[in-house]
Amino acid sequence: MIDFAWLWAGLVWPVPLLYRWLRRAHTQPTQPLNMTHLPAVASATIKPSNSRWANAIGVLVWTLLVIALMRPQWLGEPIPAQNDAREMMIAVDLSGSMEIADMAIDGQQVDRLTMLKHVMNDFIERRVGDRLGLILFADTAYVQAPMTFDRATVQKMLDETVLRLIGERTAIGDAIALTAKRFAERPQTNKILILVTDGQNTAGNVSPAQALELAKYYGVKIYTIGVGAEEIVVDGFFGQRRVNPSRDLDENMLRQLAEETGGEYFRARSTEELERIYTELDTYEPVQGDNQLRRPQTALYHWPLALAWLFLALAFIHATVRTWRQHG
Repeated sequence: MIDFAWLWAGLVWPVPLLYRWLRRAHTQPTQPLNMTHLPAVASATIKPSNSRWANAIGVLVWTLLVIALMRPQWLGEPIPAQNDAREMMIAVDLSGSMEIADMAIDGQQVDRLTMLKHVMNDFIERRVGDRLGLILFADTAYVQAPMTFDRATVQKMLDETVLRLIGERTAIGDAIALTAKRFAERPQTNKILILVTDGQNTAGNVSPAQALELAKYYGVKIYTIGVGAEEIVVDGFFGQRRVNPSRDLDENMLRQLAEETGGEYFRARSTEELERIYTELDTYEPVQGDNQLRRPQTALYHWPLALAWLFLALAFIHATVRTWRQHG
């Protein structure tokens, strides 16, 4: 849509008409009217015999100049503002235990990583306006997707992850330390880490305690999520028996990481619980872009200004040609 930045400037449009009316009221009827509201070059070349045509050109040129003064602009569709105030790193466990099929999607049994991808893609899609990154960890940790506003790329990188890509064990400390290092390069941001794991720290060069001190030093808030069912039925030599597939989950360590950095620990025993956790995270860390929309603006004032100069040029050419013919 078209908008005017200085709409009030349109109030100057009737000024020449008022001036003309005042001059008529204080001059003799036989005295010719000078088009003082036109530029000098135009008024000098327009004769009284052609005053009606000159007046029409004058009104048109003046109208175009007033429109240009009102600063017309084209407003595009509202888009979310990209706000650098919030950056969120997602750290995903790719250790061997993530292949345990103790989760379900629409009634079908799936492994933990498949369920995590399913739920987290919806969460990523909702983070409009946030800068997101993705870290994968097992025997070590590495950045799969650097901080970006391109949520589709982060989703694709997550979907392409496979188990045992970087080993069997779990380097939770390395994942947190790598996140802190990345955030250290951007000190003015709101730093959030969402760490999802189903085990305990069994690998890496940095212990969880050391990583915690780094996170606190750089102001990283950690939300930890422990994934895995608490009970499943398995077939054995003596028949079926119930086991706890999450017996290796170090909840105390995950809870400490969250509480000491101002975050929170969540327990996801099912797909539905993980979905509720991510919905709750949306309330804890609301999307920055939700209430910050901007409309792209394209200035249009040069178009009426160019037309005004074009009509003045045509008036000058017409008057010049007319003068040559009269003296030819």
